Amino acid sequence: MIQLPTDQLPLWAVFLITTLLLFTTAEIGFNVGIWRKRQSKKEEKGQAGTIMGAALGMLAFILAFTFGMAGSIHNNKKEIVLEEANAIGTAYLRAQILPEPSSSKIKGLLNEYVDVRIKAAKSFDYVKQAITRSEELHHELWTLAVSLAKDNPGSIFVGLFVDSLNKVIDLHSKRVTAGLRNRIPRSIIWTLYFVAVLTMMLMGYQAGLTGVRTLVPRIALILAFACLMLLIIELDRPMKTMIKVSQQAMIDLQISMDKFKH
Repeated sequence: MIQLPTDQLPLWAVFLITTLLLFTTAEIGFNVGIWRKRQSKKEEKGQAGTIMGAALGMLAFILAFTFGMAGSIHNNKKEIVLEEANAIGTAYLRAQILPEPSSSKIKGLLNEYVDVRIKAAKSFDYVKQAITRSEELHHELWTLAVSLAKDNPGSIFVGLFVDSLNKVIDLHSKRVTAGLRNRIPRSIIWTLYFVAVLTMMLMGYQAGLTGVRTLVPRIALILAFACLMLLIIELDRPMKTMIKVSQQAMIDLQISMDKFKH
């Protein structure tokens, strides 16, 4: 399970740190611009403005690229939840046509499996236990499937169940990878912050050269960037606090399986 330093920070802290960092660097750039203006009267203000515009364009490009990557990771997690719910539902339906007592045992294990998945999505502290228990359930289900295959060689129904169970097991690995290991590379996040710092410094430098302190637009830009960084980090985290991956497909499956009990 990949844990990064930003995962431990509350979102308000991410927002505050980003805002303070960018505002500080803009102020440093402003003071450097004033100093440079006093030292050299020939400093090209227009050239500094052109460079600042290029830096803003570069920042916008990297920001859009990173945000798109974070959104893609989030959407992939939602699709896997739906895919897994469908696979478990199929396995459960096929288990109903298997001979007893294996059919009841398998349905009971699949019921527990769904409960474990839903509980893991609600509490990040339970994730490690959920992964361990899920793998134990895989072993128990597969043992029953092997026993059925040996007792009923050539059975189409057993073959169909084994196929659906195999898909459920495969999707477990896929969901763990997507949920816990598929993260935005840290090099991209650091590059984004580095370009943002340089851009804010150039903005401050340009303001220092011109002697015009555009404080309100600068603060607005810094706050907008901080909000976007907050969203990117939130979308990238395994356990979200604001933007959660919907578990409705699993919840609907749980309700449907409960109906079959009665």
